[in-house]
Amino acid sequence: MQEPIEQPGAGDPDHFQRLWTPHRMAYIKGENKPTGTGPGDGCPFCEIPKMSDQEGLIVARGSSVFAVLNLYPYNSGHLMVVPYRHVADYTELDEGETAELADFTKRALLALRKASGAQGFNVGMNLGHVAGAGIAAHLHQHIVPRWGGDTNFMPVVGHTKVLPQLLQDTRELLAGAWPA
Repeated sequence: MQEPIEQPGAGDPDHFQRLWTPHRMAYIKGENKPTGTGPGDGCPFCEIPKMSDQEGLIVARGSSVFAVLNLYPYNSGHLMVVPYRHVADYTELDEGETAELADFTKRALLALRKASGAQGFNVGMNLGHVAGAGIAAHLHQHIVPRWGGDTNFMPVVGHTKVLPQLLQDTRELLAGAWPA
């Protein structure tokens, strides 16, 4: 008869290292997500511009759009370019908003290369919930810096991202590198 395999109890060592990320629970639970589709429905992208740059993690402000760090970044320096106006779809932007969004995307690439030596980027928008937009009611473009070998066993096996820099420190670095 085979001996039963002894299972460790709660809190017993099992030779695995654990990286706890309880702050991610806010994202999982959908905290700070809008309660509706209108600008007055708790949209964080409508609230952020009312904050100081430091408090809102704003890297740069334009007349139609602003650049802000993602609270739940895929990589250090993960920025979003967001129009001030509460619109859901890219086709709803006027010509000035479209031009400034494109300009801020270029500036974000330049700032990230200067500040962090980014070797590549993922740039894009998820339009609509079915396309993966976490906040579908307010358009935002993601700019995610990438480096050779930045995907390792942690996100692939452990489903955990290890970010080497605090958001406030990243904001200071990128704001200082933002092209005039």
